[in-house]
Amino acid sequence: MTRPTGTSAPPPPPGPAPEPAAESVAERGLIRRLLPSRSRGNLPDQVYVMLLRGFGLLLPVLFLFMVHRIATSAWPAIQAFGWGFITSQEWNPVLRDFGALPFIFGTIVSSFLALLIAVPLSVGLAIFLTELAPRWLAAPVAFATELLAAIPSVVYGLWGIFVLVPFLRFTIQEPLSRTLGDTIPFFAGPAYGFSMMSGAVILSIMIIPFISAVTREVLAAVPREQREAALALGATRWEMTWQVALPYALPGIVGGAILGLGRALGETMAITMVIGNRPDIAASLFAPGYTMASVLANEFTEATGELYLSALMEIALLLFGITILVNIAAQFLVWRVARGGGKT
Repeated sequence: MTRPTGTSAPPPPPGPAPEPAAESVAERGLIRRLLPSRSRGNLPDQVYVMLLRGFGLLLPVLFLFMVHRIATSAWPAIQAFGWGFITSQEWNPVLRDFGALPFIFGTIVSSFLALLIAVPLSVGLAIFLTELAPRWLAAPVAFATELLAAIPSVVYGLWGIFVLVPFLRFTIQEPLSRTLGDTIPFFAGPAYGFSMMSGAVILSIMIIPFISAVTREVLAAVPREQREAALALGATRWEMTWQVALPYALPGIVGGAILGLGRALGETMAITMVIGNRPDIAASLFAPGYTMASVLANEFTEATGELYLSALMEIALLLFGITILVNIAAQFLVWRVARGGGKT
């Protein structure tokens, strides 16, 4: 039987449509996640979202670029000295012999001494402002404390040279050296004024606003019901603070202290002006010292030769890594207080 002229071919039998390739589906899914759908807003909204995503992705890219650039510049020193760069005490640019141990020692000792001074003062100040001080007094004192964080570092350094160093030398260091220098090695030797003690004191003043601010925030986050329950059971104001508020806020206080430690580790100008800048390891707090940030500030512009510059870049890489780890730990502890209700 012949098919009538002008008629089309019968349609194919119905069946499932062919599935697109897996790669094309994945690519389209990635594009849809990166590019917002038009159904989520008009064109200005989509442009705004794209800008925010670009800025958000720019920060980790910039961080990785910094690490890569510093590590690449430090690679010649890493190859030349290996782990001996961290354990060696020799720093002789003339002989091209470099070791970072005096700077690591000075950075760690000055920062932890600053914590020993700043943490009790900061926590005590935060407890006073949060638990004891009347409102008319708490607000001005808190504002004045926060102003300390706005003072430039070089101003702290100048104040340290003309006020702090002479005060420590003639009022504290010389009497301690005469009376206790023969029995306690921490107070041995002549009082130079420009010393590890001076650097630690000026660092403690600079980190008090940061630790105090974090401590006030975590103490304010203690639920009011817990305070009222302790007072209803007969606890005094001090017992309520010591047994209820402080245990609840302890992880946040530790996080604030570590945040202050990260600030102290990276401080440059103020401590450079008062610590003495001598690459030695001494037990006495009256002896001059050196920090990693200080050696970078003092010698980077004077570095001659690839190995000298690479050694300084390796110190920068070590300091960069230490401060990043410390700040990550601090942010994690503060985050646990906010999310976990102060539970450790």
